[in-house]
Amino acid sequence: MNGMIAKMKNLLIICGFIVLNACTGYPENIKPVENFQLDNYLGTWYEVARLDHSFERGLQQVSATYSMREDGGIKVINRGFNTDEEAWSEATGKAYFVQDEKTAHLKVSFFGPFYGSYVIFYLDPDYQTAFVVGNDLSYLWLLSRTPTVNVAIKNQFLQLAAEKGFAVDELIWVSH
Repeated sequence: MNGMIAKMKNLLIICGFIVLNACTGYPENIKPVENFQLDNYLGTWYEVARLDHSFERGLQQVSATYSMREDGGIKVINRGFNTDEEAWSEATGKAYFVQDEKTAHLKVSFFGPFYGSYVIFYLDPDYQTAFVVGNDLSYLWLLSRTPTVNVAIKNQFLQLAAEKGFAVDELIWVSH
């Protein structure tokens, strides 16, 4: 009986690792930016567009600020104005590279040991615009160093997102 319990525990541990790793993966047709330079990415980014999720529902004027943590990870502060509650909402999290510091594939946590994917799959050379995906095609963000982007960037984002299979007709365009 003890052998069976030990096998069950091992199976549960393995299943747990599989589930947690699935959350830090990314869609098959997405490729993280290579030769990523974290120092150029740190600072404040504005959310220009996103696909809807419960953790951001009703938020406008959304920004994310990235800075270094003492443990070598990245501190993440997401902030937005909740239009229903007429109040600011803020969440602080932490991020770490999944592969290496030159590959723009990170895991981000706002809730203890649970991590989600943060994959930058487009980044302009001047680090002014980024397209970010989570672990599947239901997570998508257009981030910019400024609260708005020009039509050319918006069209580039829409075209690339549509080519990758994202539901671009469901995007929320964030007001600032």
